[in-house]
Amino acid sequence: TCCPCPWPPGAADPVVVLSRLGDSAVVFSVRAWVKTEDYWDVFFKLNDLIYTELPKAGIQFPFPQLDVHVHKES
Repeated sequence: TCCPCPWPPGAADPVVVLSRLGDSAVVFSVRAWVKTEDYWDVFFKLNDLIYTELPKAGIQFPFPQLDVHVHKES
């Protein structure tokens, strides 16, 4: 299996696809087909794996940012 996380026996490897190109983002989707009873365990493990491993590879997560400029009236 390509996935370094514990994977349920008989489950297919997850599929990673490019979903869309955003204004400031490249959006990927990860799809994994598993038994219903394994769904949430796999869901949380994959999210944790993505969140911890991508930064180690130098991939940063963008966060929305809002700049507020206050102008004084004279």
